[in-house]
Amino acid sequence: MFLMAFMILLAALLAVVVLHRVTKRHSSYSAYNLPPGNLGIPVIGQTFSLLQALRTNTDHQWFRTRINEYGLVSKMSVLGSPTVLLAGPAANHFIFASEDLILTQTRALRSLLRRSILTLTGDELKQVRSAVQGYLRPEMVRRYVHKMDEEVRRQIKLNWVGRDTVTVLPMARNLTLAVICSVVFGEDAAAMVEAHGSDFQLLGDAILSFPVNIPFTRFGKGMKASANIRKAMRRIVQRREESLLHQGFVVSSTDFITYMLVLRSKRVHSLTSEDIVDNVMGIIIGAHGTTSALITFMIRQLANEPDVLARITEEQDHIADSKGTGNALTWEDVSRMKYTWRVAMETLRIAPPVFGSFRTATKDIQYQGYQIPKGWKVFAAQSITHLDSRFFNEPTKFNPCRFENRSSIPPYSFLPFGGGPRMCPGTEFTRVESMVVMHYIVRQFRWRLRHKDEPCMKDPKPTPIFGLPVQLELRNPSTNLGA
Repeated sequence: MFLMAFMILLAALLAVVVLHRVTKRHSSYSAYNLPPGNLGIPVIGQTFSLLQALRTNTDHQWFRTRINEYGLVSKMSVLGSPTVLLAGPAANHFIFASEDLILTQTRALRSLLRRSILTLTGDELKQVRSAVQGYLRPEMVRRYVHKMDEEVRRQIKLNWVGRDTVTVLPMARNLTLAVICSVVFGEDAAAMVEAHGSDFQLLGDAILSFPVNIPFTRFGKGMKASANIRKAMRRIVQRREESLLHQGFVVSSTDFITYMLVLRSKRVHSLTSEDIVDNVMGIIIGAHGTTSALITFMIRQLANEPDVLARITEEQDHIADSKGTGNALTWEDVSRMKYTWRVAMETLRIAPPVFGSFRTATKDIQYQGYQIPKGWKVFAAQSITHLDSRFFNEPTKFNPCRFENRSSIPPYSFLPFGGGPRMCPGTEFTRVESMVVMHYIVRQFRWRLRHKDEPCMKDPKPTPIFGLPVQLELRNPSTNLGA
């Protein structure tokens, strides 16, 4: 009884201290011309309200309600931080172009991925970003197409062929993890996926979790998974270093680990072996989650759009007919998938893999006459412009043809991969991988949704709550797509 009373008293005292600090901090901003809005209940703010909107896939309506009430610039409080919500193409340009706004790293992200491209800032980020962009530039991705093709066909034959029902989201996650690992790890890919596939999923699930390191929590499971992956990857890096030293750093391999070690030998960067491990983890988590969401929602959309599916099929059959039976796709083949990529972009508009991004002001900054204090967060959500009728006619209608003329779409209104100097370096990789996957799925299968009106949530990526189970059948049993 005494212990319970003591705990209640301690909790009350902590609440008073927190409330006092928050009130004092907020009063220190009285000299600023802050945007309209309110910060809500101290510490809590609008956090629970926004999380509920994400869970029920009503976040766009949530943002639109705030915009209608306060305008395109408003203040709120999310996850204990005062935050400015910015909306519209001009705001998107400001966020992605400003040097005074840095990507916000949560405590969970920093703990799980340490010094990766997803957590670094300043000159260190520029150094790593330059190296990663070099590895993922189009002329490098061109060299990975054959490897992607081989892995996609293997995964489909192993996990899709011969099944009456497939749950698309987990299958898409397994497939895209196998593809990115085949490129990043090279000869060690299969062993890494088999041993640590579930660890990568637990790691991805923990990125936006509360950083309480208890075994049964998302974060606790993520930390354990991170340690398991890290241990295996250190051994791979060590073996590659020893091999490169023996060969005098003259190699033909294109896997990411070897690439980064060779660049370091040329003094292009100064990342340690542990830094390289961190960045491999960051690339895998960033790449496979985004692409698997795109593939899942393309399959969902095509089940409801028979005319669109027919046009994609015609395009993919034409590409296949121009090749020998069983021959792998090439860069040139992927470049001819113009209508399929328009379908992908329309899917990204309707269901962007990233619902928004938080950035932190590194100094006091001004935007449209308002002041944003140093340390405040700035937030923008893709759906605000993606679903705005001023930029996209009939925004809720699925219409891939709207991307036939990209110049008709206002700059910074369509941002599935970021924009300007902050564009995601893996955009081209995602394009090629998703096109290779859709080529083989569309040509070989037809499907029907098991739950036609399956609800979705954002966790934080768009997620069908049942994982999108589909009834699967072979389009043409005689079709030979190779081994």
